Formats: sequence, C-alpha cells, structure tokens
Amino acid sequence: MIEVRGLTKRFGRTVAVNDLSFDVQPGRVTGFLGPNGSGKSTSMRCMLALDRPDAGTATFDGRRYESMRKPLFEVGALLDAGYVHPGRQGRNHLRMIAASNGIKDARVDEVLALVGLTDVAKRRVGTYSLGMKQRLGLAGVLLGDPKIVILDEPANGLDPEGIRWIRAVLGHLASQGKTVLVSSHLLSEMAQMADDLVVIGMGQLIDTGSVGDFVSRNARQWVRVRSPQIATIAAQLRAGGAQVTEIDAQGIDVVGPTAAEIGELAGRQQVILHELSPQQGSLEDAFLEATAGAQEYRSTAPVADAFANPMPPSVLPPPPPPTPTPPPPTPLGGGQ
Repeated sequence: MIEVRGLTKRFGRTVAVNDLSFDVQPGRVTGFLGPNGSGKSTSMRCMLALDRPDAGTATFDGRRYESMRKPLFEVGALLDAGYVHPGRQGRNHLRMIAASNGIKDARVDEVLALVGLTDVAKRRVGTYSLGMKQRLGLAGVLLGDPKIVILDEPANGLDPEGIRWIRAVLGHLASQGKTVLVSSHLLSEMAQMADDLVVIGMGQLIDTGSVGDFVSRNARQWVRVRSPQIATIAAQLRAGGAQVTEIDAQGIDVVGPTAAEIGELAGRQQVILHELSPQQGSLEDAFLEATAGAQEYRSTAPVADAFANPMPPSVLPPPPPPTPTPPPPTPLGGGQ
C-alpha cells in the first residue's frame, strides 16, 4: 500500500505540491490525474526520493523509499523512458541494472520477452522508437518483480496494439495483488485501465475514489428517450419541470427525472417508447468538470473563433526578401 500524507514541495515562491494526501490500494490500478502543471510528476519524484519535499511523507508498506536496501525488489518505477544512454544496447542496459541488484541474466531475457523486445535486444537504445523505449523501461521496472509499480505516462509513444498491451499488463499486475499507480493524460485509456483515481490540481487533492464514483459525481447525467409520439411525452416532461433537449424528430434528452419515472409517465399517457436509456458523460467530461478551476493553461476564445480570425496583415511579420537568382556559369574555355 502507498500512503502519502501532507506532501508539500516548493520551488522558490512556487508551491508545486500543497499538503497532498492520498492512499493507493493493492490489487488495483490507480490513475493519477491532473492538468499540466498540477504537480503529478513532482509528487512522484518526492515519493521516490528524487526530490526532497518541504513537508510530509510518502511510505510504501509503511517504509520510505530511501530506507529500502534493495528498492528494485519492492518498488519498480519509471518516470522517464527516454533517460537511457543511447549508445548502449537494450539488453546490456538491463544487464547492468540486474547485475547491480544481484539478478541473473536469465531474468533479463524473461522481461525482454515479456515486453516484446527480444528481437531488438542487441540494438542500441538510440535507434529505438519512443514506444520501444517505453517497453524497455517497463522491462527494467519488472526486473525485481516488485510489489509496487509506479509509472508516469507509460502509454506515451505506443501504437494502438501497444496501448492495449500495457493495459493488459497493468491489469495482470493488479490481479497478482500488486499496487499500481499510473499517471496519464490519455483519459479514454485511463477509463478502461484504472480501477481508482487520484485527481489533483495546482498541487492539491481534488478528488479520489473509484472511476465510477468519480464520473457519477462530476459528469453530466441524462436520459435519452425515443418515441413516435415524442411531442406528447416532451410536453408532459416540460410541464413537470424537466429540462428537455430535442435531438431529432423522434428523440429527446431529458435532465431531471430518472428513466423509471419517465417510463411510468409514458405508461400513464399510453405513449409508445422505442428507447429509454440512462446516459452519462465520459471520464474526460468528469475530469474537465472537476478540474475546471485548476487549469494552468486556458484559452480565452473558442478554437473555431481563434482560427476564424487570423492576425491582420499589419501584425504579421514582413515576408523575407526574394533570393537573387545567381548568374549562369561561365562555359569552360572562356566561352570561345
């Protein structure tokens, strides 16, 4: 189990993390979410003793990271997949980590096969794509078969097959009872990957709990109704105070009453229903709603407006002067 209590980190006058507290439970994948500049990376660096916090603690099964004699066997972490010497072979990179922790080369070959890099293990890391470096980094995390795994943007650079693969790997680790903390901006993937969420903004905790509870608390919910007699049911719903939005000639979205209440109303009015389905916003919708006041970077105009009104000519820089055309070369022999 990971326990973070009162974690605070300042850089000069900037408070990157402010009295942050949360728990990460074993046997579950926990997503660590927040807008850019929210303090996620700084929090993880403080947890792993890469930055020294000004206050607070982070413990793993009751112990601080710096107190562990062989942390690779207890906490596997990957914060920057690109932080590898480019001239070193992938296999040799893992062998060096293994040797420093008393791990046999056979385990190196095992994790290379697990992440799908066996065929390119002898290539230099500088020739790897970002997705391949992510796989190599994960192999390093798994070398010691740790009980706790911490990953920062593990799907960055992966293709669709790789994203599905990392999702399966994290789910498998959690099914083994391991504690998994994952930071990501890919909210559609996090919705399928995570069991729980820790959401922060401006260095402070915004919300924590299961994915379903977070979405229920923060995303818009409504009921979609379709009927050949949609005008009748719409009028009855508006008369009862419901918010009704027409979506087409036979469909409406209703905010207020539940699907059961709408169904009972339709029954009393003898209205035929073709669809009566509760709807809910996505994790992305819930995230944007929950972090609306904690965005460090925010546009002041709709995207369409920004591109529909380009800068006037007087604001644009002048075009570069034309490149003079060189004279034709003089023929050999002086043109004679």
